Amino acid sequence: MITIPILGAIALGAGTVLDKFNLLNKKIGVKLYQSLSFLFLVLVMIPLTFFFWKLDSSAFELKNVLIFFAVIISAVGANFLMFHSEKRTKITNIEPALIVETFFVIIITLIIGLFIKGFSDTNTKVIIPTLIALAALIFPFIKKEHLHINKYFIAAISGSFLFGLELVLSKFILDYYSPLTFYFLRCAFVLIISLMIFKPNFKGVDKKSVFVILITEIIYVIYRVANYYGYQHYGIILTTLIMMIAPIETYILANKFLKEKLNWKNILSSLIILGCVAYVLFT
Repeated sequence: MITIPILGAIALGAGTVLDKFNLLNKKIGVKLYQSLSFLFLVLVMIPLTFFFWKLDSSAFELKNVLIFFAVIISAVGANFLMFHSEKRTKITNIEPALIVETFFVIIITLIIGLFIKGFSDTNTKVIIPTLIALAALIFPFIKKEHLHINKYFIAAISGSFLFGLELVLSKFILDYYSPLTFYFLRCAFVLIISLMIFKPNFKGVDKKSVFVILITEIIYVIYRVANYYGYQHYGIILTTLIMMIAPIETYILANKFLKEKLNWKNILSSLIILGCVAYVLFT
């Protein structure tokens, strides 16, 4: 079932571009968009919970409850910062910051793995191609002129760190949930906190925007559930390697639908990443 994380990577790429498309709507601010997004995420998953619900009693131990709420707080901050940056600038301008999420996930995982036996994969067949793919991922942005460092870029970097932290923390408690249950509860709590903080006004959101946001959140359900499934069955490192396919799709879709330019470095980077993924999966 390695195809599940691959499906998740494809969904992530599409979701990133759809987020940007939705945020181009001047009538939808960041606070409203975050609230709408998590509202639809919860609504999409409610019927699915009847079929995929799993919640072990160990999830209610104090240590695990504290980790869960650390995940929630990280998610609230990460989404707001990322939506804020995507609202104000092009995806290609903040793509280096978005990509750094992968770096944070791998580095945090490897550091924790030094102290907790079995937390991270120690197989060099997986780790070395993953590090090569990570270098390839960052490669298109190593020149200073390609980095537009402003407050939106810094917001995206901060959001990426919080997303990376959230994902790694999730690994500690995922076994007490099904992937869908964990994502449903995460999104439900993020929705409640977002509504309390932002107090959004949903009036005036047109039907077309509602429909596109709904499709976007269906895609994100596929991504996150697949990602959590990968963490449970293949570990963080291998799943993260597979998820590196997502930026490749983001390049292609942003070029096609948002008219953002590709360059030869993006293409070379994409080929190296695909080669690393293929090597790990087929050797």
